[in-house]
Amino acid sequence: MLDISKREISRLAARLEPVWSALATPLDRYIATAAFRAFILVAGALTALFSLLEFVEQLASVGEGRYSLLDAFIYVLLTAPSRVLQVTPVSMLIGCLLALGAFGRNSELTALRSVGISESRIIGSVLKLAVPIILVLFLIAEFVVPPAQELAQTQRAAALSTSTTDRDYSSFWAQGEHQYLNVQRFRGSEGAEDIDIYAFADDGSLTSFVHADQADIHPDGTWLLVGVLRKTIDGSDFQTERLASLPWRSFVSSAQIQLLTLPPEAMPPVALFRYVRDLARNHQQGLRYEQELWRKISIPLSMIAMIMASAPFVFAPPRGQSIGQQITIGAIVGIVFSLFQQIAGHLDLLLDLNPAAAALVPSLLLMGLSVYLFRRAHR
Repeated sequence: MLDISKREISRLAARLEPVWSALATPLDRYIATAAFRAFILVAGALTALFSLLEFVEQLASVGEGRYSLLDAFIYVLLTAPSRVLQVTPVSMLIGCLLALGAFGRNSELTALRSVGISESRIIGSVLKLAVPIILVLFLIAEFVVPPAQELAQTQRAAALSTSTTDRDYSSFWAQGEHQYLNVQRFRGSEGAEDIDIYAFADDGSLTSFVHADQADIHPDGTWLLVGVLRKTIDGSDFQTERLASLPWRSFVSSAQIQLLTLPPEAMPPVALFRYVRDLARNHQQGLRYEQELWRKISIPLSMIAMIMASAPFVFAPPRGQSIGQQITIGAIVGIVFSLFQQIAGHLDLLLDLNPAAAALVPSLLLMGLSVYLFRRAHR
């Protein structure tokens, strides 16, 4: 998958180059280049900071089983792409503040406005930069994060295999065809351990229960259950059987298993959309997955909101405050906004709010506030 992502990114970059050249003027490229350099610097610094915090957290597991310092470093390295997605919006705000603030300190903003280039035009040049960044982020989320996250989990679980502290890292429930499947542990996509299968009749009554110590998952979707305890319920009659093995036709495909063992935030956006859609069609609850889908959808809107939020702080008249002070205040606003987004996500789960509203409303509010402050400063 990582090879595919590189080819896709190279192909996309080649296609976007003439489009960018046609849409962007030399002024757009000059402003966007400065903003992009600042964005990369901030995103790299924040990703490194949060990776360091994750590494410190992983140190608590070093020494358990075969989990070593090198294993912790590899885990943090493999999970770094997901952190890039998390820090992108606030990195865009701080990057814009730094880049446009540098223009202000060098009197370049004054020179641009003196030749008739409006402040809205300058912000528009940065907004154009958001388009290729959003496309690259989508490719990272679709092709890089899922395999990296899966490899990180697999290697960490293997290193901790002699310890019981991480035994349930991939436990999940699935439902289909009047059956519920619970798997405590997966061995990649080819095996599973500690499996429970509940079968129900049309009226909702339990008809059978199967527990298996382990299972071999075949490519055609058949599971060969090993060490089986099967209980069949027929009215008031219970029948218990112990079997060495039992074939079972699973309603969960191997591809779905590979995805569902990942946390929702590591699932590819397209697969996450399809899974949420299938849950809705089957009238099943998937609030955590739906919340994560809307969080991913809100990232482009958050980036646009952050770019717009930089305008009042960069272009506002000084009136006793330096550009550096304005930039500092703007950065604090971005950090507070990111915290507010996280709080809104938790309130979504606690108060049963609409996931789309919880994900999109903060960005819309920030955009509205940015426009208000910008107009107020130029009255």
